[in-house]
Amino acid sequence: MSFIVRTALALLLAAAPLASTFAEDRAAASTVQELVPFSSDEGLARLARSTAKADFPALANQFEAEYVGAFCGPASAAMVLNAVRGRSEDLPRDASRFRSEDLQYLPKGVDPTTPRFTQDNVIARGPKTRAQIFGEPVTINGKQVHDFGFQLRQLDDMLKANGLATRLVVVDDSKDEQEIRADLINNLKRRGDYVIVNYLRQAAGQPGPPHISPLAAYDAQSDSFLVLDVNPARADWVWMPTSTLVKAMRTFDTVENRGYILVEPR
Repeated sequence: MSFIVRTALALLLAAAPLASTFAEDRAAASTVQELVPFSSDEGLARLARSTAKADFPALANQFEAEYVGAFCGPASAAMVLNAVRGRSEDLPRDASRFRSEDLQYLPKGVDPTTPRFTQDNVIARGPKTRAQIFGEPVTINGKQVHDFGFQLRQLDDMLKANGLATRLVVVDDSKDEQEIRADLINNLKRRGDYVIVNYLRQAAGQPGPPHISPLAAYDAQSDSFLVLDVNPARADWVWMPTSTLVKAMRTFDTVENRGYILVEPR
């Protein structure tokens, strides 16, 4: 084999991994491009023409960002609970974020707390302690693991413990995409009930860890759902194609696949 031929083969073999890497990067970029920011002209146009956006006004009014990592579940739960019960007379009061110096000059008998569900007080009734949320070892299926944040069923238990009726759906291989789409759309067309999704960011073309956020609308023309991301420091509210959302939910998390929770008042 001549020197020229050997050199050409070596160059081809060296280029093959690069070509593969470029192809993967292009595929990832293509997935990311499918996510349309809500604040863009196209994003606003999708909301304007949507016929399944009954949940958007209440959720936007009650929106709050997770204030620490691993609190995407509690932030989503607080938003939905306040949307459902935000004008109730028996709302909890949370003084946990006040400092002692904040209260020392208040007139006697004055309560500065705002009656509402917060990311702190929804946890208090849930199945996990704060230490467990942040990685304190727990036993799952006979093994000690660091179970950060909330799995789907743990989030469902927390919502029920705070007074909501729910229907949990695990997106495994038996769940058809068309069935999932119809389930979500039907909920988004009705006032007073809500959807929270649990998905893997990386499977949706986003950087970062697994995530939880509410859905607020569906646009039929683009076949996409509006995800009200509760971590705006990492990602915008985005319109996510149905196929991308389903793919991101159809991912394994500790004991079973991720999925979604349909929420309604009890």
